[in-house]
Amino acid sequence: MPSMIPNRPRTKAEQVLGWSVLLLLLLGCVVVLRPFISALIWAIVLCVSTWPLYRRLTAWLGQRRTLAAVLMALGMVLILLVPFVVIGPTLAENVKAFSTEARGWLEKGPPAPPAWLAKIPLVGQSATEQWQILAADTAKLKSYAREMVEPVSSALLKLGLLVGSGLMEIGGSILIACFLFRDGASLADRLTSAVDRIGGEHGRQLLAVAAGTMRGVVYGLLGTALVQAILAGIGFAIAGVPNTAMLTLVTFFVSMVPMVGVALVWLPVAIWLFAQGETGWGIFMVIWGIGVNNIDNFIKPILIGKGSDLPFLLILFGILGGGAAFGFIGVFLGPTLLAVGYRVVQEWGRAVPPEPEPGVAGLEIESRTAIPAETLN
Repeated sequence: MPSMIPNRPRTKAEQVLGWSVLLLLLLGCVVVLRPFISALIWAIVLCVSTWPLYRRLTAWLGQRRTLAAVLMALGMVLILLVPFVVIGPTLAENVKAFSTEARGWLEKGPPAPPAWLAKIPLVGQSATEQWQILAADTAKLKSYAREMVEPVSSALLKLGLLVGSGLMEIGGSILIACFLFRDGASLADRLTSAVDRIGGEHGRQLLAVAAGTMRGVVYGLLGTALVQAILAGIGFAIAGVPNTAMLTLVTFFVSMVPMVGVALVWLPVAIWLFAQGETGWGIFMVIWGIGVNNIDNFIKPILIGKGSDLPFLLILFGILGGGAAFGFIGVFLGPTLLAVGYRVVQEWGRAVPPEPEPGVAGLEIESRTAIPAETLN
């Protein structure tokens, strides 16, 4: 039976109360989800960047979405988690061996400086003199080494804790991504409908820009990591470092670590070369490693730019600024936010074509329909 109570317009107080309740509800949802926001963002990045592959896999499996989602999640576990589990013990053994070698090098003292060091322009002579001072004064050398080793040890401990928590977060992100894959089509439809109500065609374009930029960032990171790993592997092979293949694989993964990147691999290798008495190759590795470490500042924006029309400078600002503001996830968020903002500014700054005057339009039509002069002769 229909209600006989007539609908009356809500008072202003009721509207304010309704909006307040809605705001409190949203705030409560944010508080509840706050511990999982980072993992949720990672899951969205993983899902959006690999969505074309998931669609092809779903079609190949006869539209069995759940099976395809599980297989995608297992593939991510194999690619993102298993290598760290396999490499972890080897890295721990190498760090222990490195500590032993460094301690022995400090006890014996550095060898005599090579003859070519003094021939380096500007700094060669002073570097040779400082080398000789440290070689003669073992106590001073140990003091310098202690000042360097203690911060490095603390940084390595913090890095280990960070990597452990990061692996746990990636595991949670893969689990969330599995459900996003399974229900992604319906979620995408709802998101598109919501964006369409808010922004219309422009809103859908911004959504496509965000998705394309996310994919571009992922492809840029992977492409840059591959280039850096190959270049680092070439350097390891030239210097005659053992276990080159393992070090190259480790370089591929650690190149994605913010701030330090591939220095986590080539710097210990260079120190090991110095400890082995291979001073020339140690210096070569330092120079080569610095070059490999900085090449991502040029390659990464170029590769990311292939998936977005964002200018090179804004991509670079997005990577650096996003990483500084939000951590590693900011490498994805920074360029994405700047790409969406750049498109909004483009749309707002686009000039509206002026409406033609009626007289001008009429003259234009007359001129098009006029009889050619040669037909009058």
